[in-house]
Amino acid sequence: MDMYEDRIVLCAANSYEEKYYLNPDFEELPEDVKDELKIMCVLYVHDVGGILTLLYDEEGKLQFEVMAEEFDPMFDDIGSRLLIKKLQTEKAGLLEALQMYFKVFFLGEDPDL
Repeated sequence: MDMYEDRIVLCAANSYEEKYYLNPDFEELPEDVKDELKIMCVLYVHDVGGILTLLYDEEGKLQFEVMAEEFDPMFDDIGSRLLIKKLQTEKAGLLEALQMYFKVFFLGEDPDL
């Protein structure tokens, strides 16, 4: 597990550079899943600003990490937290499937556990 000891970025969206990134290690995901991730992340940064990164921790749990430039008047910190809670609820099935995918294909865990 040397390559995946720390945290692995799944995808990120950046409102400052208006860019979206999908880690090439996840190119094998189905197109509809990749599209849904892109839409979710891009709409998030469009609504609240900043940079949203979805990453896996060392246990394979998917984390939302948000950063904003210092003194960014456009970044909505409260809106950010509310929107993440909303996404974690509305996209729970997708997020759980992505965690299972990571645990099986990257960490080599048995999917039946």
